[in-house]
Amino acid sequence: MGASPLSTWPWENLGSYKYLLYGPLVAKVVASRGWESNSPDQWCFYLLLLFVLRGATFGLWVNYCNMHFLTRQRRIFKEGIDFAQIDKEWHWDNFFILQCMIGALAFCIFPFLRQLPFWDMTGIGLALLLHVLISEPLYYWAHRQFHKGYLFSNYHYLHHSIRIPQAFTACFATPLEHLLLMGVMGVPLLGACFVGHGSWGLLFSYILLFDFLRGMGSSNVEVFSVGLFQAFPVLRYLIYTPTYHSIHHTEKNSNFCLFMPLFDWLGGTMNTKAWELQKEIISGKNDQVPDFVFLAHVVDVSQSLHSQFVLRWQASLPYKFRLILILMWPGAFISMLMLWAWSKTFLFSFYNLRGKLHQVWAVPRYGFQYFLPFAKDGINDQIELAILRADKMGVKVLSLAALNKNEALNGGGTLFVKKHPDLKVRVVHGNTLTAAVIINEIPKGTTEVFLTGATSKLGRAIALYLCKKRVRVMMLTLSVERFNSIQKEAPEEYRQYLVQVTKYQSAQHCKTWIVGKWLSPREQRWAPSGTHFHQFVVPPIISFRRDCTYGKLAAMRLPEDVEGLGTCEYTLERGVIHACHAGGIVHFLEGYTYHEVGAIDVHRIDIVWQAALKHGLRPV
Repeated sequence: MGASPLSTWPWENLGSYKYLLYGPLVAKVVASRGWESNSPDQWCFYLLLLFVLRGATFGLWVNYCNMHFLTRQRRIFKEGIDFAQIDKEWHWDNFFILQCMIGALAFCIFPFLRQLPFWDMTGIGLALLLHVLISEPLYYWAHRQFHKGYLFSNYHYLHHSIRIPQAFTACFATPLEHLLLMGVMGVPLLGACFVGHGSWGLLFSYILLFDFLRGMGSSNVEVFSVGLFQAFPVLRYLIYTPTYHSIHHTEKNSNFCLFMPLFDWLGGTMNTKAWELQKEIISGKNDQVPDFVFLAHVVDVSQSLHSQFVLRWQASLPYKFRLILILMWPGAFISMLMLWAWSKTFLFSFYNLRGKLHQVWAVPRYGFQYFLPFAKDGINDQIELAILRADKMGVKVLSLAALNKNEALNGGGTLFVKKHPDLKVRVVHGNTLTAAVIINEIPKGTTEVFLTGATSKLGRAIALYLCKKRVRVMMLTLSVERFNSIQKEAPEEYRQYLVQVTKYQSAQHCKTWIVGKWLSPREQRWAPSGTHFHQFVVPPIISFRRDCTYGKLAAMRLPEDVEGLGTCEYTLERGVIHACHAGGIVHFLEGYTYHEVGAIDVHRIDIVWQAALKHGLRPV
């Protein structure tokens, strides 16, 4: 049985190529210089500009909703947006093409529309009157019809298949529904135009306000204060709230109105629980204390744009450089300076695992700042404040991301544990699991490896572990003292497997390189063809050699039962997190009561690895 008429978009299989359908209008604007006031095709320019602004309106609402550091206390649905929903709403803007085509057709059929004045106050008042008297009741009636039998099961169910509303959800509907919505919008606009009081100001203000209110209603963040409705009770019937609309998504037999609950009251479908629920939301009902926190940091200016509150779709994919980032880079650079000057650690994202809330907090510092001598104390202050805040909140485990546990910065977290011996929150660097992941990536039967960053915490642990497996470890270091110190930790019968080397040339016949210190393309040249580079260096090395393979940073895949995860962790694929993040999760799930800071306990590498597998974390 085929799809119902007008239930799918003709261009839904075009992917991003659908935007070429705007091509004729764009070409017309360029050819006639439509942005100039004397251009005969200025209406084309205004039409395209209107749709750009409409897209920005919905996009900004989504960005605001995902600014969890601002909105967490006013969230209506406490669950997070997952990858499945993001994919489902990927082409939320399909309806723009339809409405732009119909709009262009209207300008061609009715030439007088091209001569609209910039402003006409009479038209504004007339449009408002037509909206209240016709558009609102028309939408209310049609919406109720779409909740019945055939219309719901073949059309409107798609909109209600979304679990957690966001602004894009308001746009996620079938062509038939959007045609109806366009009619609802068109009554006030065409009415004012046909009686001679239309204007460009009316078109822009009415349509953008219409979209603004639709985006607000589905934003999943309550934006109205309770006091406003207590001071002016009549407003409860004149403007809906995000909480009011959210009830329509949980109890589908009520709250059908467009923007004015008055029509629900007249139709007997007003759910009065909305007002009490709004009070509960404003009071912070859904603001939960996390059980686990991963304390991350920003890598660089471009990567700072890889977040749900900048571009939701981009954050749902592994980070890579895209042309759109060039346009956004100046704003990101200014944001970096502002964060450096004023910001504190903030909530970046969250997800749920087995009924427990896991959050990612971000230290507002960028990778290069960790290597500035004068920035060290400021960064440690930020990390310390985050740890103390987590301790006060009742967080069980806080795990430190790569640079936040840098040995030269704070001794892998030792600084904070020694300074605050009574901490209840367990501070974890996650390096034990990181070492386990790297070790288990090495193919069985390997007899020799080349190790850079050999005297770091991770390098030491990897070397000591592998030498006990009778693997010859060439440790690149100029420090005889550090090498001897590590070699003495190994049982005497295995010390012969630890070999100090001081040049990259020493590894020119070794095809297993474990990289803990950044390698330049020139240094990579010493690796023989067929070498695989295992990595625990931040940032990862450049994939320079085409005849070699490059592993990503040590990582593990989250268990299948993770919920509300919609952000990729830097360059990692969906559902995959860095091993230091995973190490903190294992620490929490196992209920370990100790801090994991400073040097790695080599004897615990296998124990932590088996614990990770037991809890459903899987190697990538």
